[in-house]
Amino acid sequence: MSSGEPSPKYIFITGGVISSVGKGITTASLGRLLQSRGLSVTVQKLDPYLNVDPGTMSPYQHGEVYVTDDGAETDLDLGHYERFLDQNLTAASSVTMGQISADVIERERRGDYLGGTIQTVPHVTDLVKERVRGLAQSAGVDVLIVEVGGTVGDIEGQAFLEAIRQMRYEEPRNGTLAIHVTPLFHLKATNELKTKPTQHSVRTLRSMGIQPDVIISRTDIPADHSITEKLALFCDVPAEAVMTLETASSIYQVPAILEQAGLTELTLERLGLDARPSQPGRSIDDWLEWTAALSQTDRVCRVAIVGKYVELRDAYLSVKEALIHAAAQRGASVDITWIQSDDLDDADQPEIAAALAEVDGVIVPGGFGERGIEGEVGVARFALEQDIPYLGLCRGMQNMVIAFARERLDLPDANTTEADEHTDAPVIALLDEQRELSQMGGTMRLGRYPCQLLPETRAWDLYQSEFAYERHRHRWEFNPRYRERFEHAGLLASGTSRDGQLVEIAEVCDHPFMLGSQFHPELKSRPERSHPLFLGFIDSVLAESETALRHPVGATNHTG
Repeated sequence: MSSGEPSPKYIFITGGVISSVGKGITTASLGRLLQSRGLSVTVQKLDPYLNVDPGTMSPYQHGEVYVTDDGAETDLDLGHYERFLDQNLTAASSVTMGQISADVIERERRGDYLGGTIQTVPHVTDLVKERVRGLAQSAGVDVLIVEVGGTVGDIEGQAFLEAIRQMRYEEPRNGTLAIHVTPLFHLKATNELKTKPTQHSVRTLRSMGIQPDVIISRTDIPADHSITEKLALFCDVPAEAVMTLETASSIYQVPAILEQAGLTELTLERLGLDARPSQPGRSIDDWLEWTAALSQTDRVCRVAIVGKYVELRDAYLSVKEALIHAAAQRGASVDITWIQSDDLDDADQPEIAAALAEVDGVIVPGGFGERGIEGEVGVARFALEQDIPYLGLCRGMQNMVIAFARERLDLPDANTTEADEHTDAPVIALLDEQRELSQMGGTMRLGRYPCQLLPETRAWDLYQSEFAYERHRHRWEFNPRYRERFEHAGLLASGTSRDGQLVEIAEVCDHPFMLGSQFHPELKSRPERSHPLFLGFIDSVLAESETALRHPVGATNHTG
């Protein structure tokens, strides 16, 4: 940014007491509110863990791995940011302490520090500040919102907080804003909301040199003014800057709650920013109109999500949100049944029929490893036989292909080499160029790739375009040696790579809706702009549901 242009403003959002307190939704919501005032905004996440990225972490540890267009494997909060801001972020928006440490060591090895002693201050903190300021300047935004992962007091996050303290000192007085998000615990025995954990958290933050400008207290029950006045007194924050955020029925209601609490106007005032006319579709009224539609429907889509990580719903967070977006666009809501794929087996179709008896559509999302594959293949085979709407995402597409091969190609041993390296019918396999790579992640296809769509197919009808550009995160591929057999039997490669060699979308021709994508369409869905594949799936589910309502007895064969 040139010297003649105004400097970007920085908002730092920290959390206290417990994790998963709502920092990510608060960050995304504030970004959306500032957009509604005509400001340009982008977001960055600082994660304290020493992993370079979440790509090799179990979903049970960190929820889903969110992938950006440029192939960065990031924290799931980047999904919230992209959805709320309708903005495609990059690797620059995801910074881990592992990345910072690796960068510092690399610089030391090549002599950048001229033999000096490498220390957390200034070397690590300088690099953190470089990443923060670098994103704000390259993006050319009015405001950069920086969320710090973890909680204040965690030993691994201290370098991030020290870097923020330094930036608060170095930037102009109205150049930064510190927001602290903490929980208010409800003590059932006395029916009280307790502020002491927040007081201790703020004291810890202040001991590190950061005085919060705003406190946002999360609560499951309403809090009266005495709570905010007490927090203001003991935390040295003006009462108007202490806000309670009551748990909402939908995360998409949070911007309206924070708007009503006065966060937007307070932020503009503290940062010395003037509101401008918002971009078309980005006003707060536009957002309120969309969120109001979420609760004004009697139509319900009953969908099963069948996967290996369903104990932690955040493992499939983007899938759930994409369903909500698509259903809302059709004036409906979603009732999700979560089914553990480990509990099912392809050989036990009656058990699968019972598991799916109360739903009108099935999604099998992505995953890695042998565990759960046979259950997911069985679900795909049941959906194939019973004409149940089915959407397969990445591994869900692969298991759909396996099910079709076993059922329609007379290949009872068809499998993926991920589960059976020596299968006689490897319909899903590593391609030749991947076999020699050994480093984890080295065999992955990551990020945005073009998908060429075949005319006169369901995929073409849904996209209404010759090309789609979608995000990938996978290792195994549809084996091209079997493609002709599949297409002859009725499973069509309706989307391929630009050179036609890789199958990106497969669909069953004689089925109400059975389609799988090698990529992850859920990562491109937005609240006001749902993804075409999810929209097509929801249309089919609603048609199935309404048919069942018209013919409640003997109308469907879901019980097999």
